[in-house]
Amino acid sequence: MKSRVSEKGQITIPKRLRDRLGIRPGTDLDWQEQQGRLVATKVSARDPVDAVYGVLKLNRPTDELLAELRGGDGPD
Repeated sequence: MKSRVSEKGQITIPKRLRDRLGIRPGTDLDWQEQQGRLVATKVSARDPVDAVYGVLKLNRPTDELLAELRGGDGPD
């Protein structure tokens, strides 16, 4: 697949690649040069850790959970 760089430095990513890689309008790309090649990587909107933060609902205090994990009976 080929693309041509416009006078403004713009390129068109072929539709087949956009569809396969999930590149939609508004997707941010990070550009790097690697060994003479231009490499684009999708920028994640959220940190993967932030995406799962708070998903576990334990319904008990953190101190109690940590004591159990450490082999104790609970907070002092």
